[in-house]
Amino acid sequence: QVQLLESGGGLVQAGGSLRLSCAASGRTSSDYAMGWFRQAPGREREFVGTINWNGGITYYGDSVKGRCTISRAYAKNTVYLQMYSLKPEDTAVYYCAAGGGPQRLATEYDYWGQGTQVTVSS
Repeated sequence: QVQLLESGGGLVQAGGSLRLSCAASGRTSSDYAMGWFRQAPGREREFVGTINWNGGITYYGDSVKGRCTISRAYAKNTVYLQMYSLKPEDTAVYYCAAGGGPQRLATEYDYWGQGTQVTVSS
């Protein structure tokens, strides 16, 4: 009932910025909290950030805190992840997810996008 499509990934130099988008569709998509996760080869899936259904609550992972901002554009049914001061260790596939609340655990989310690759060069 909820479909998610990430976009905006690509190659960026260390210290640069990038904005990822997640377009949500479905009859009740605006009622869901949204999360961002990332996974690099050989590493576990890592929490990046989350935002609740009306944007009033946000949480961020320790590794990105202070370097990213999550926002929602309800008229466009879209969630954004704006990243700053990117580091090579930020290189990963980034996934957006939808769930019932702004949780830090991947298992709390019900729907997932296909992911978008972010590569940060040194």
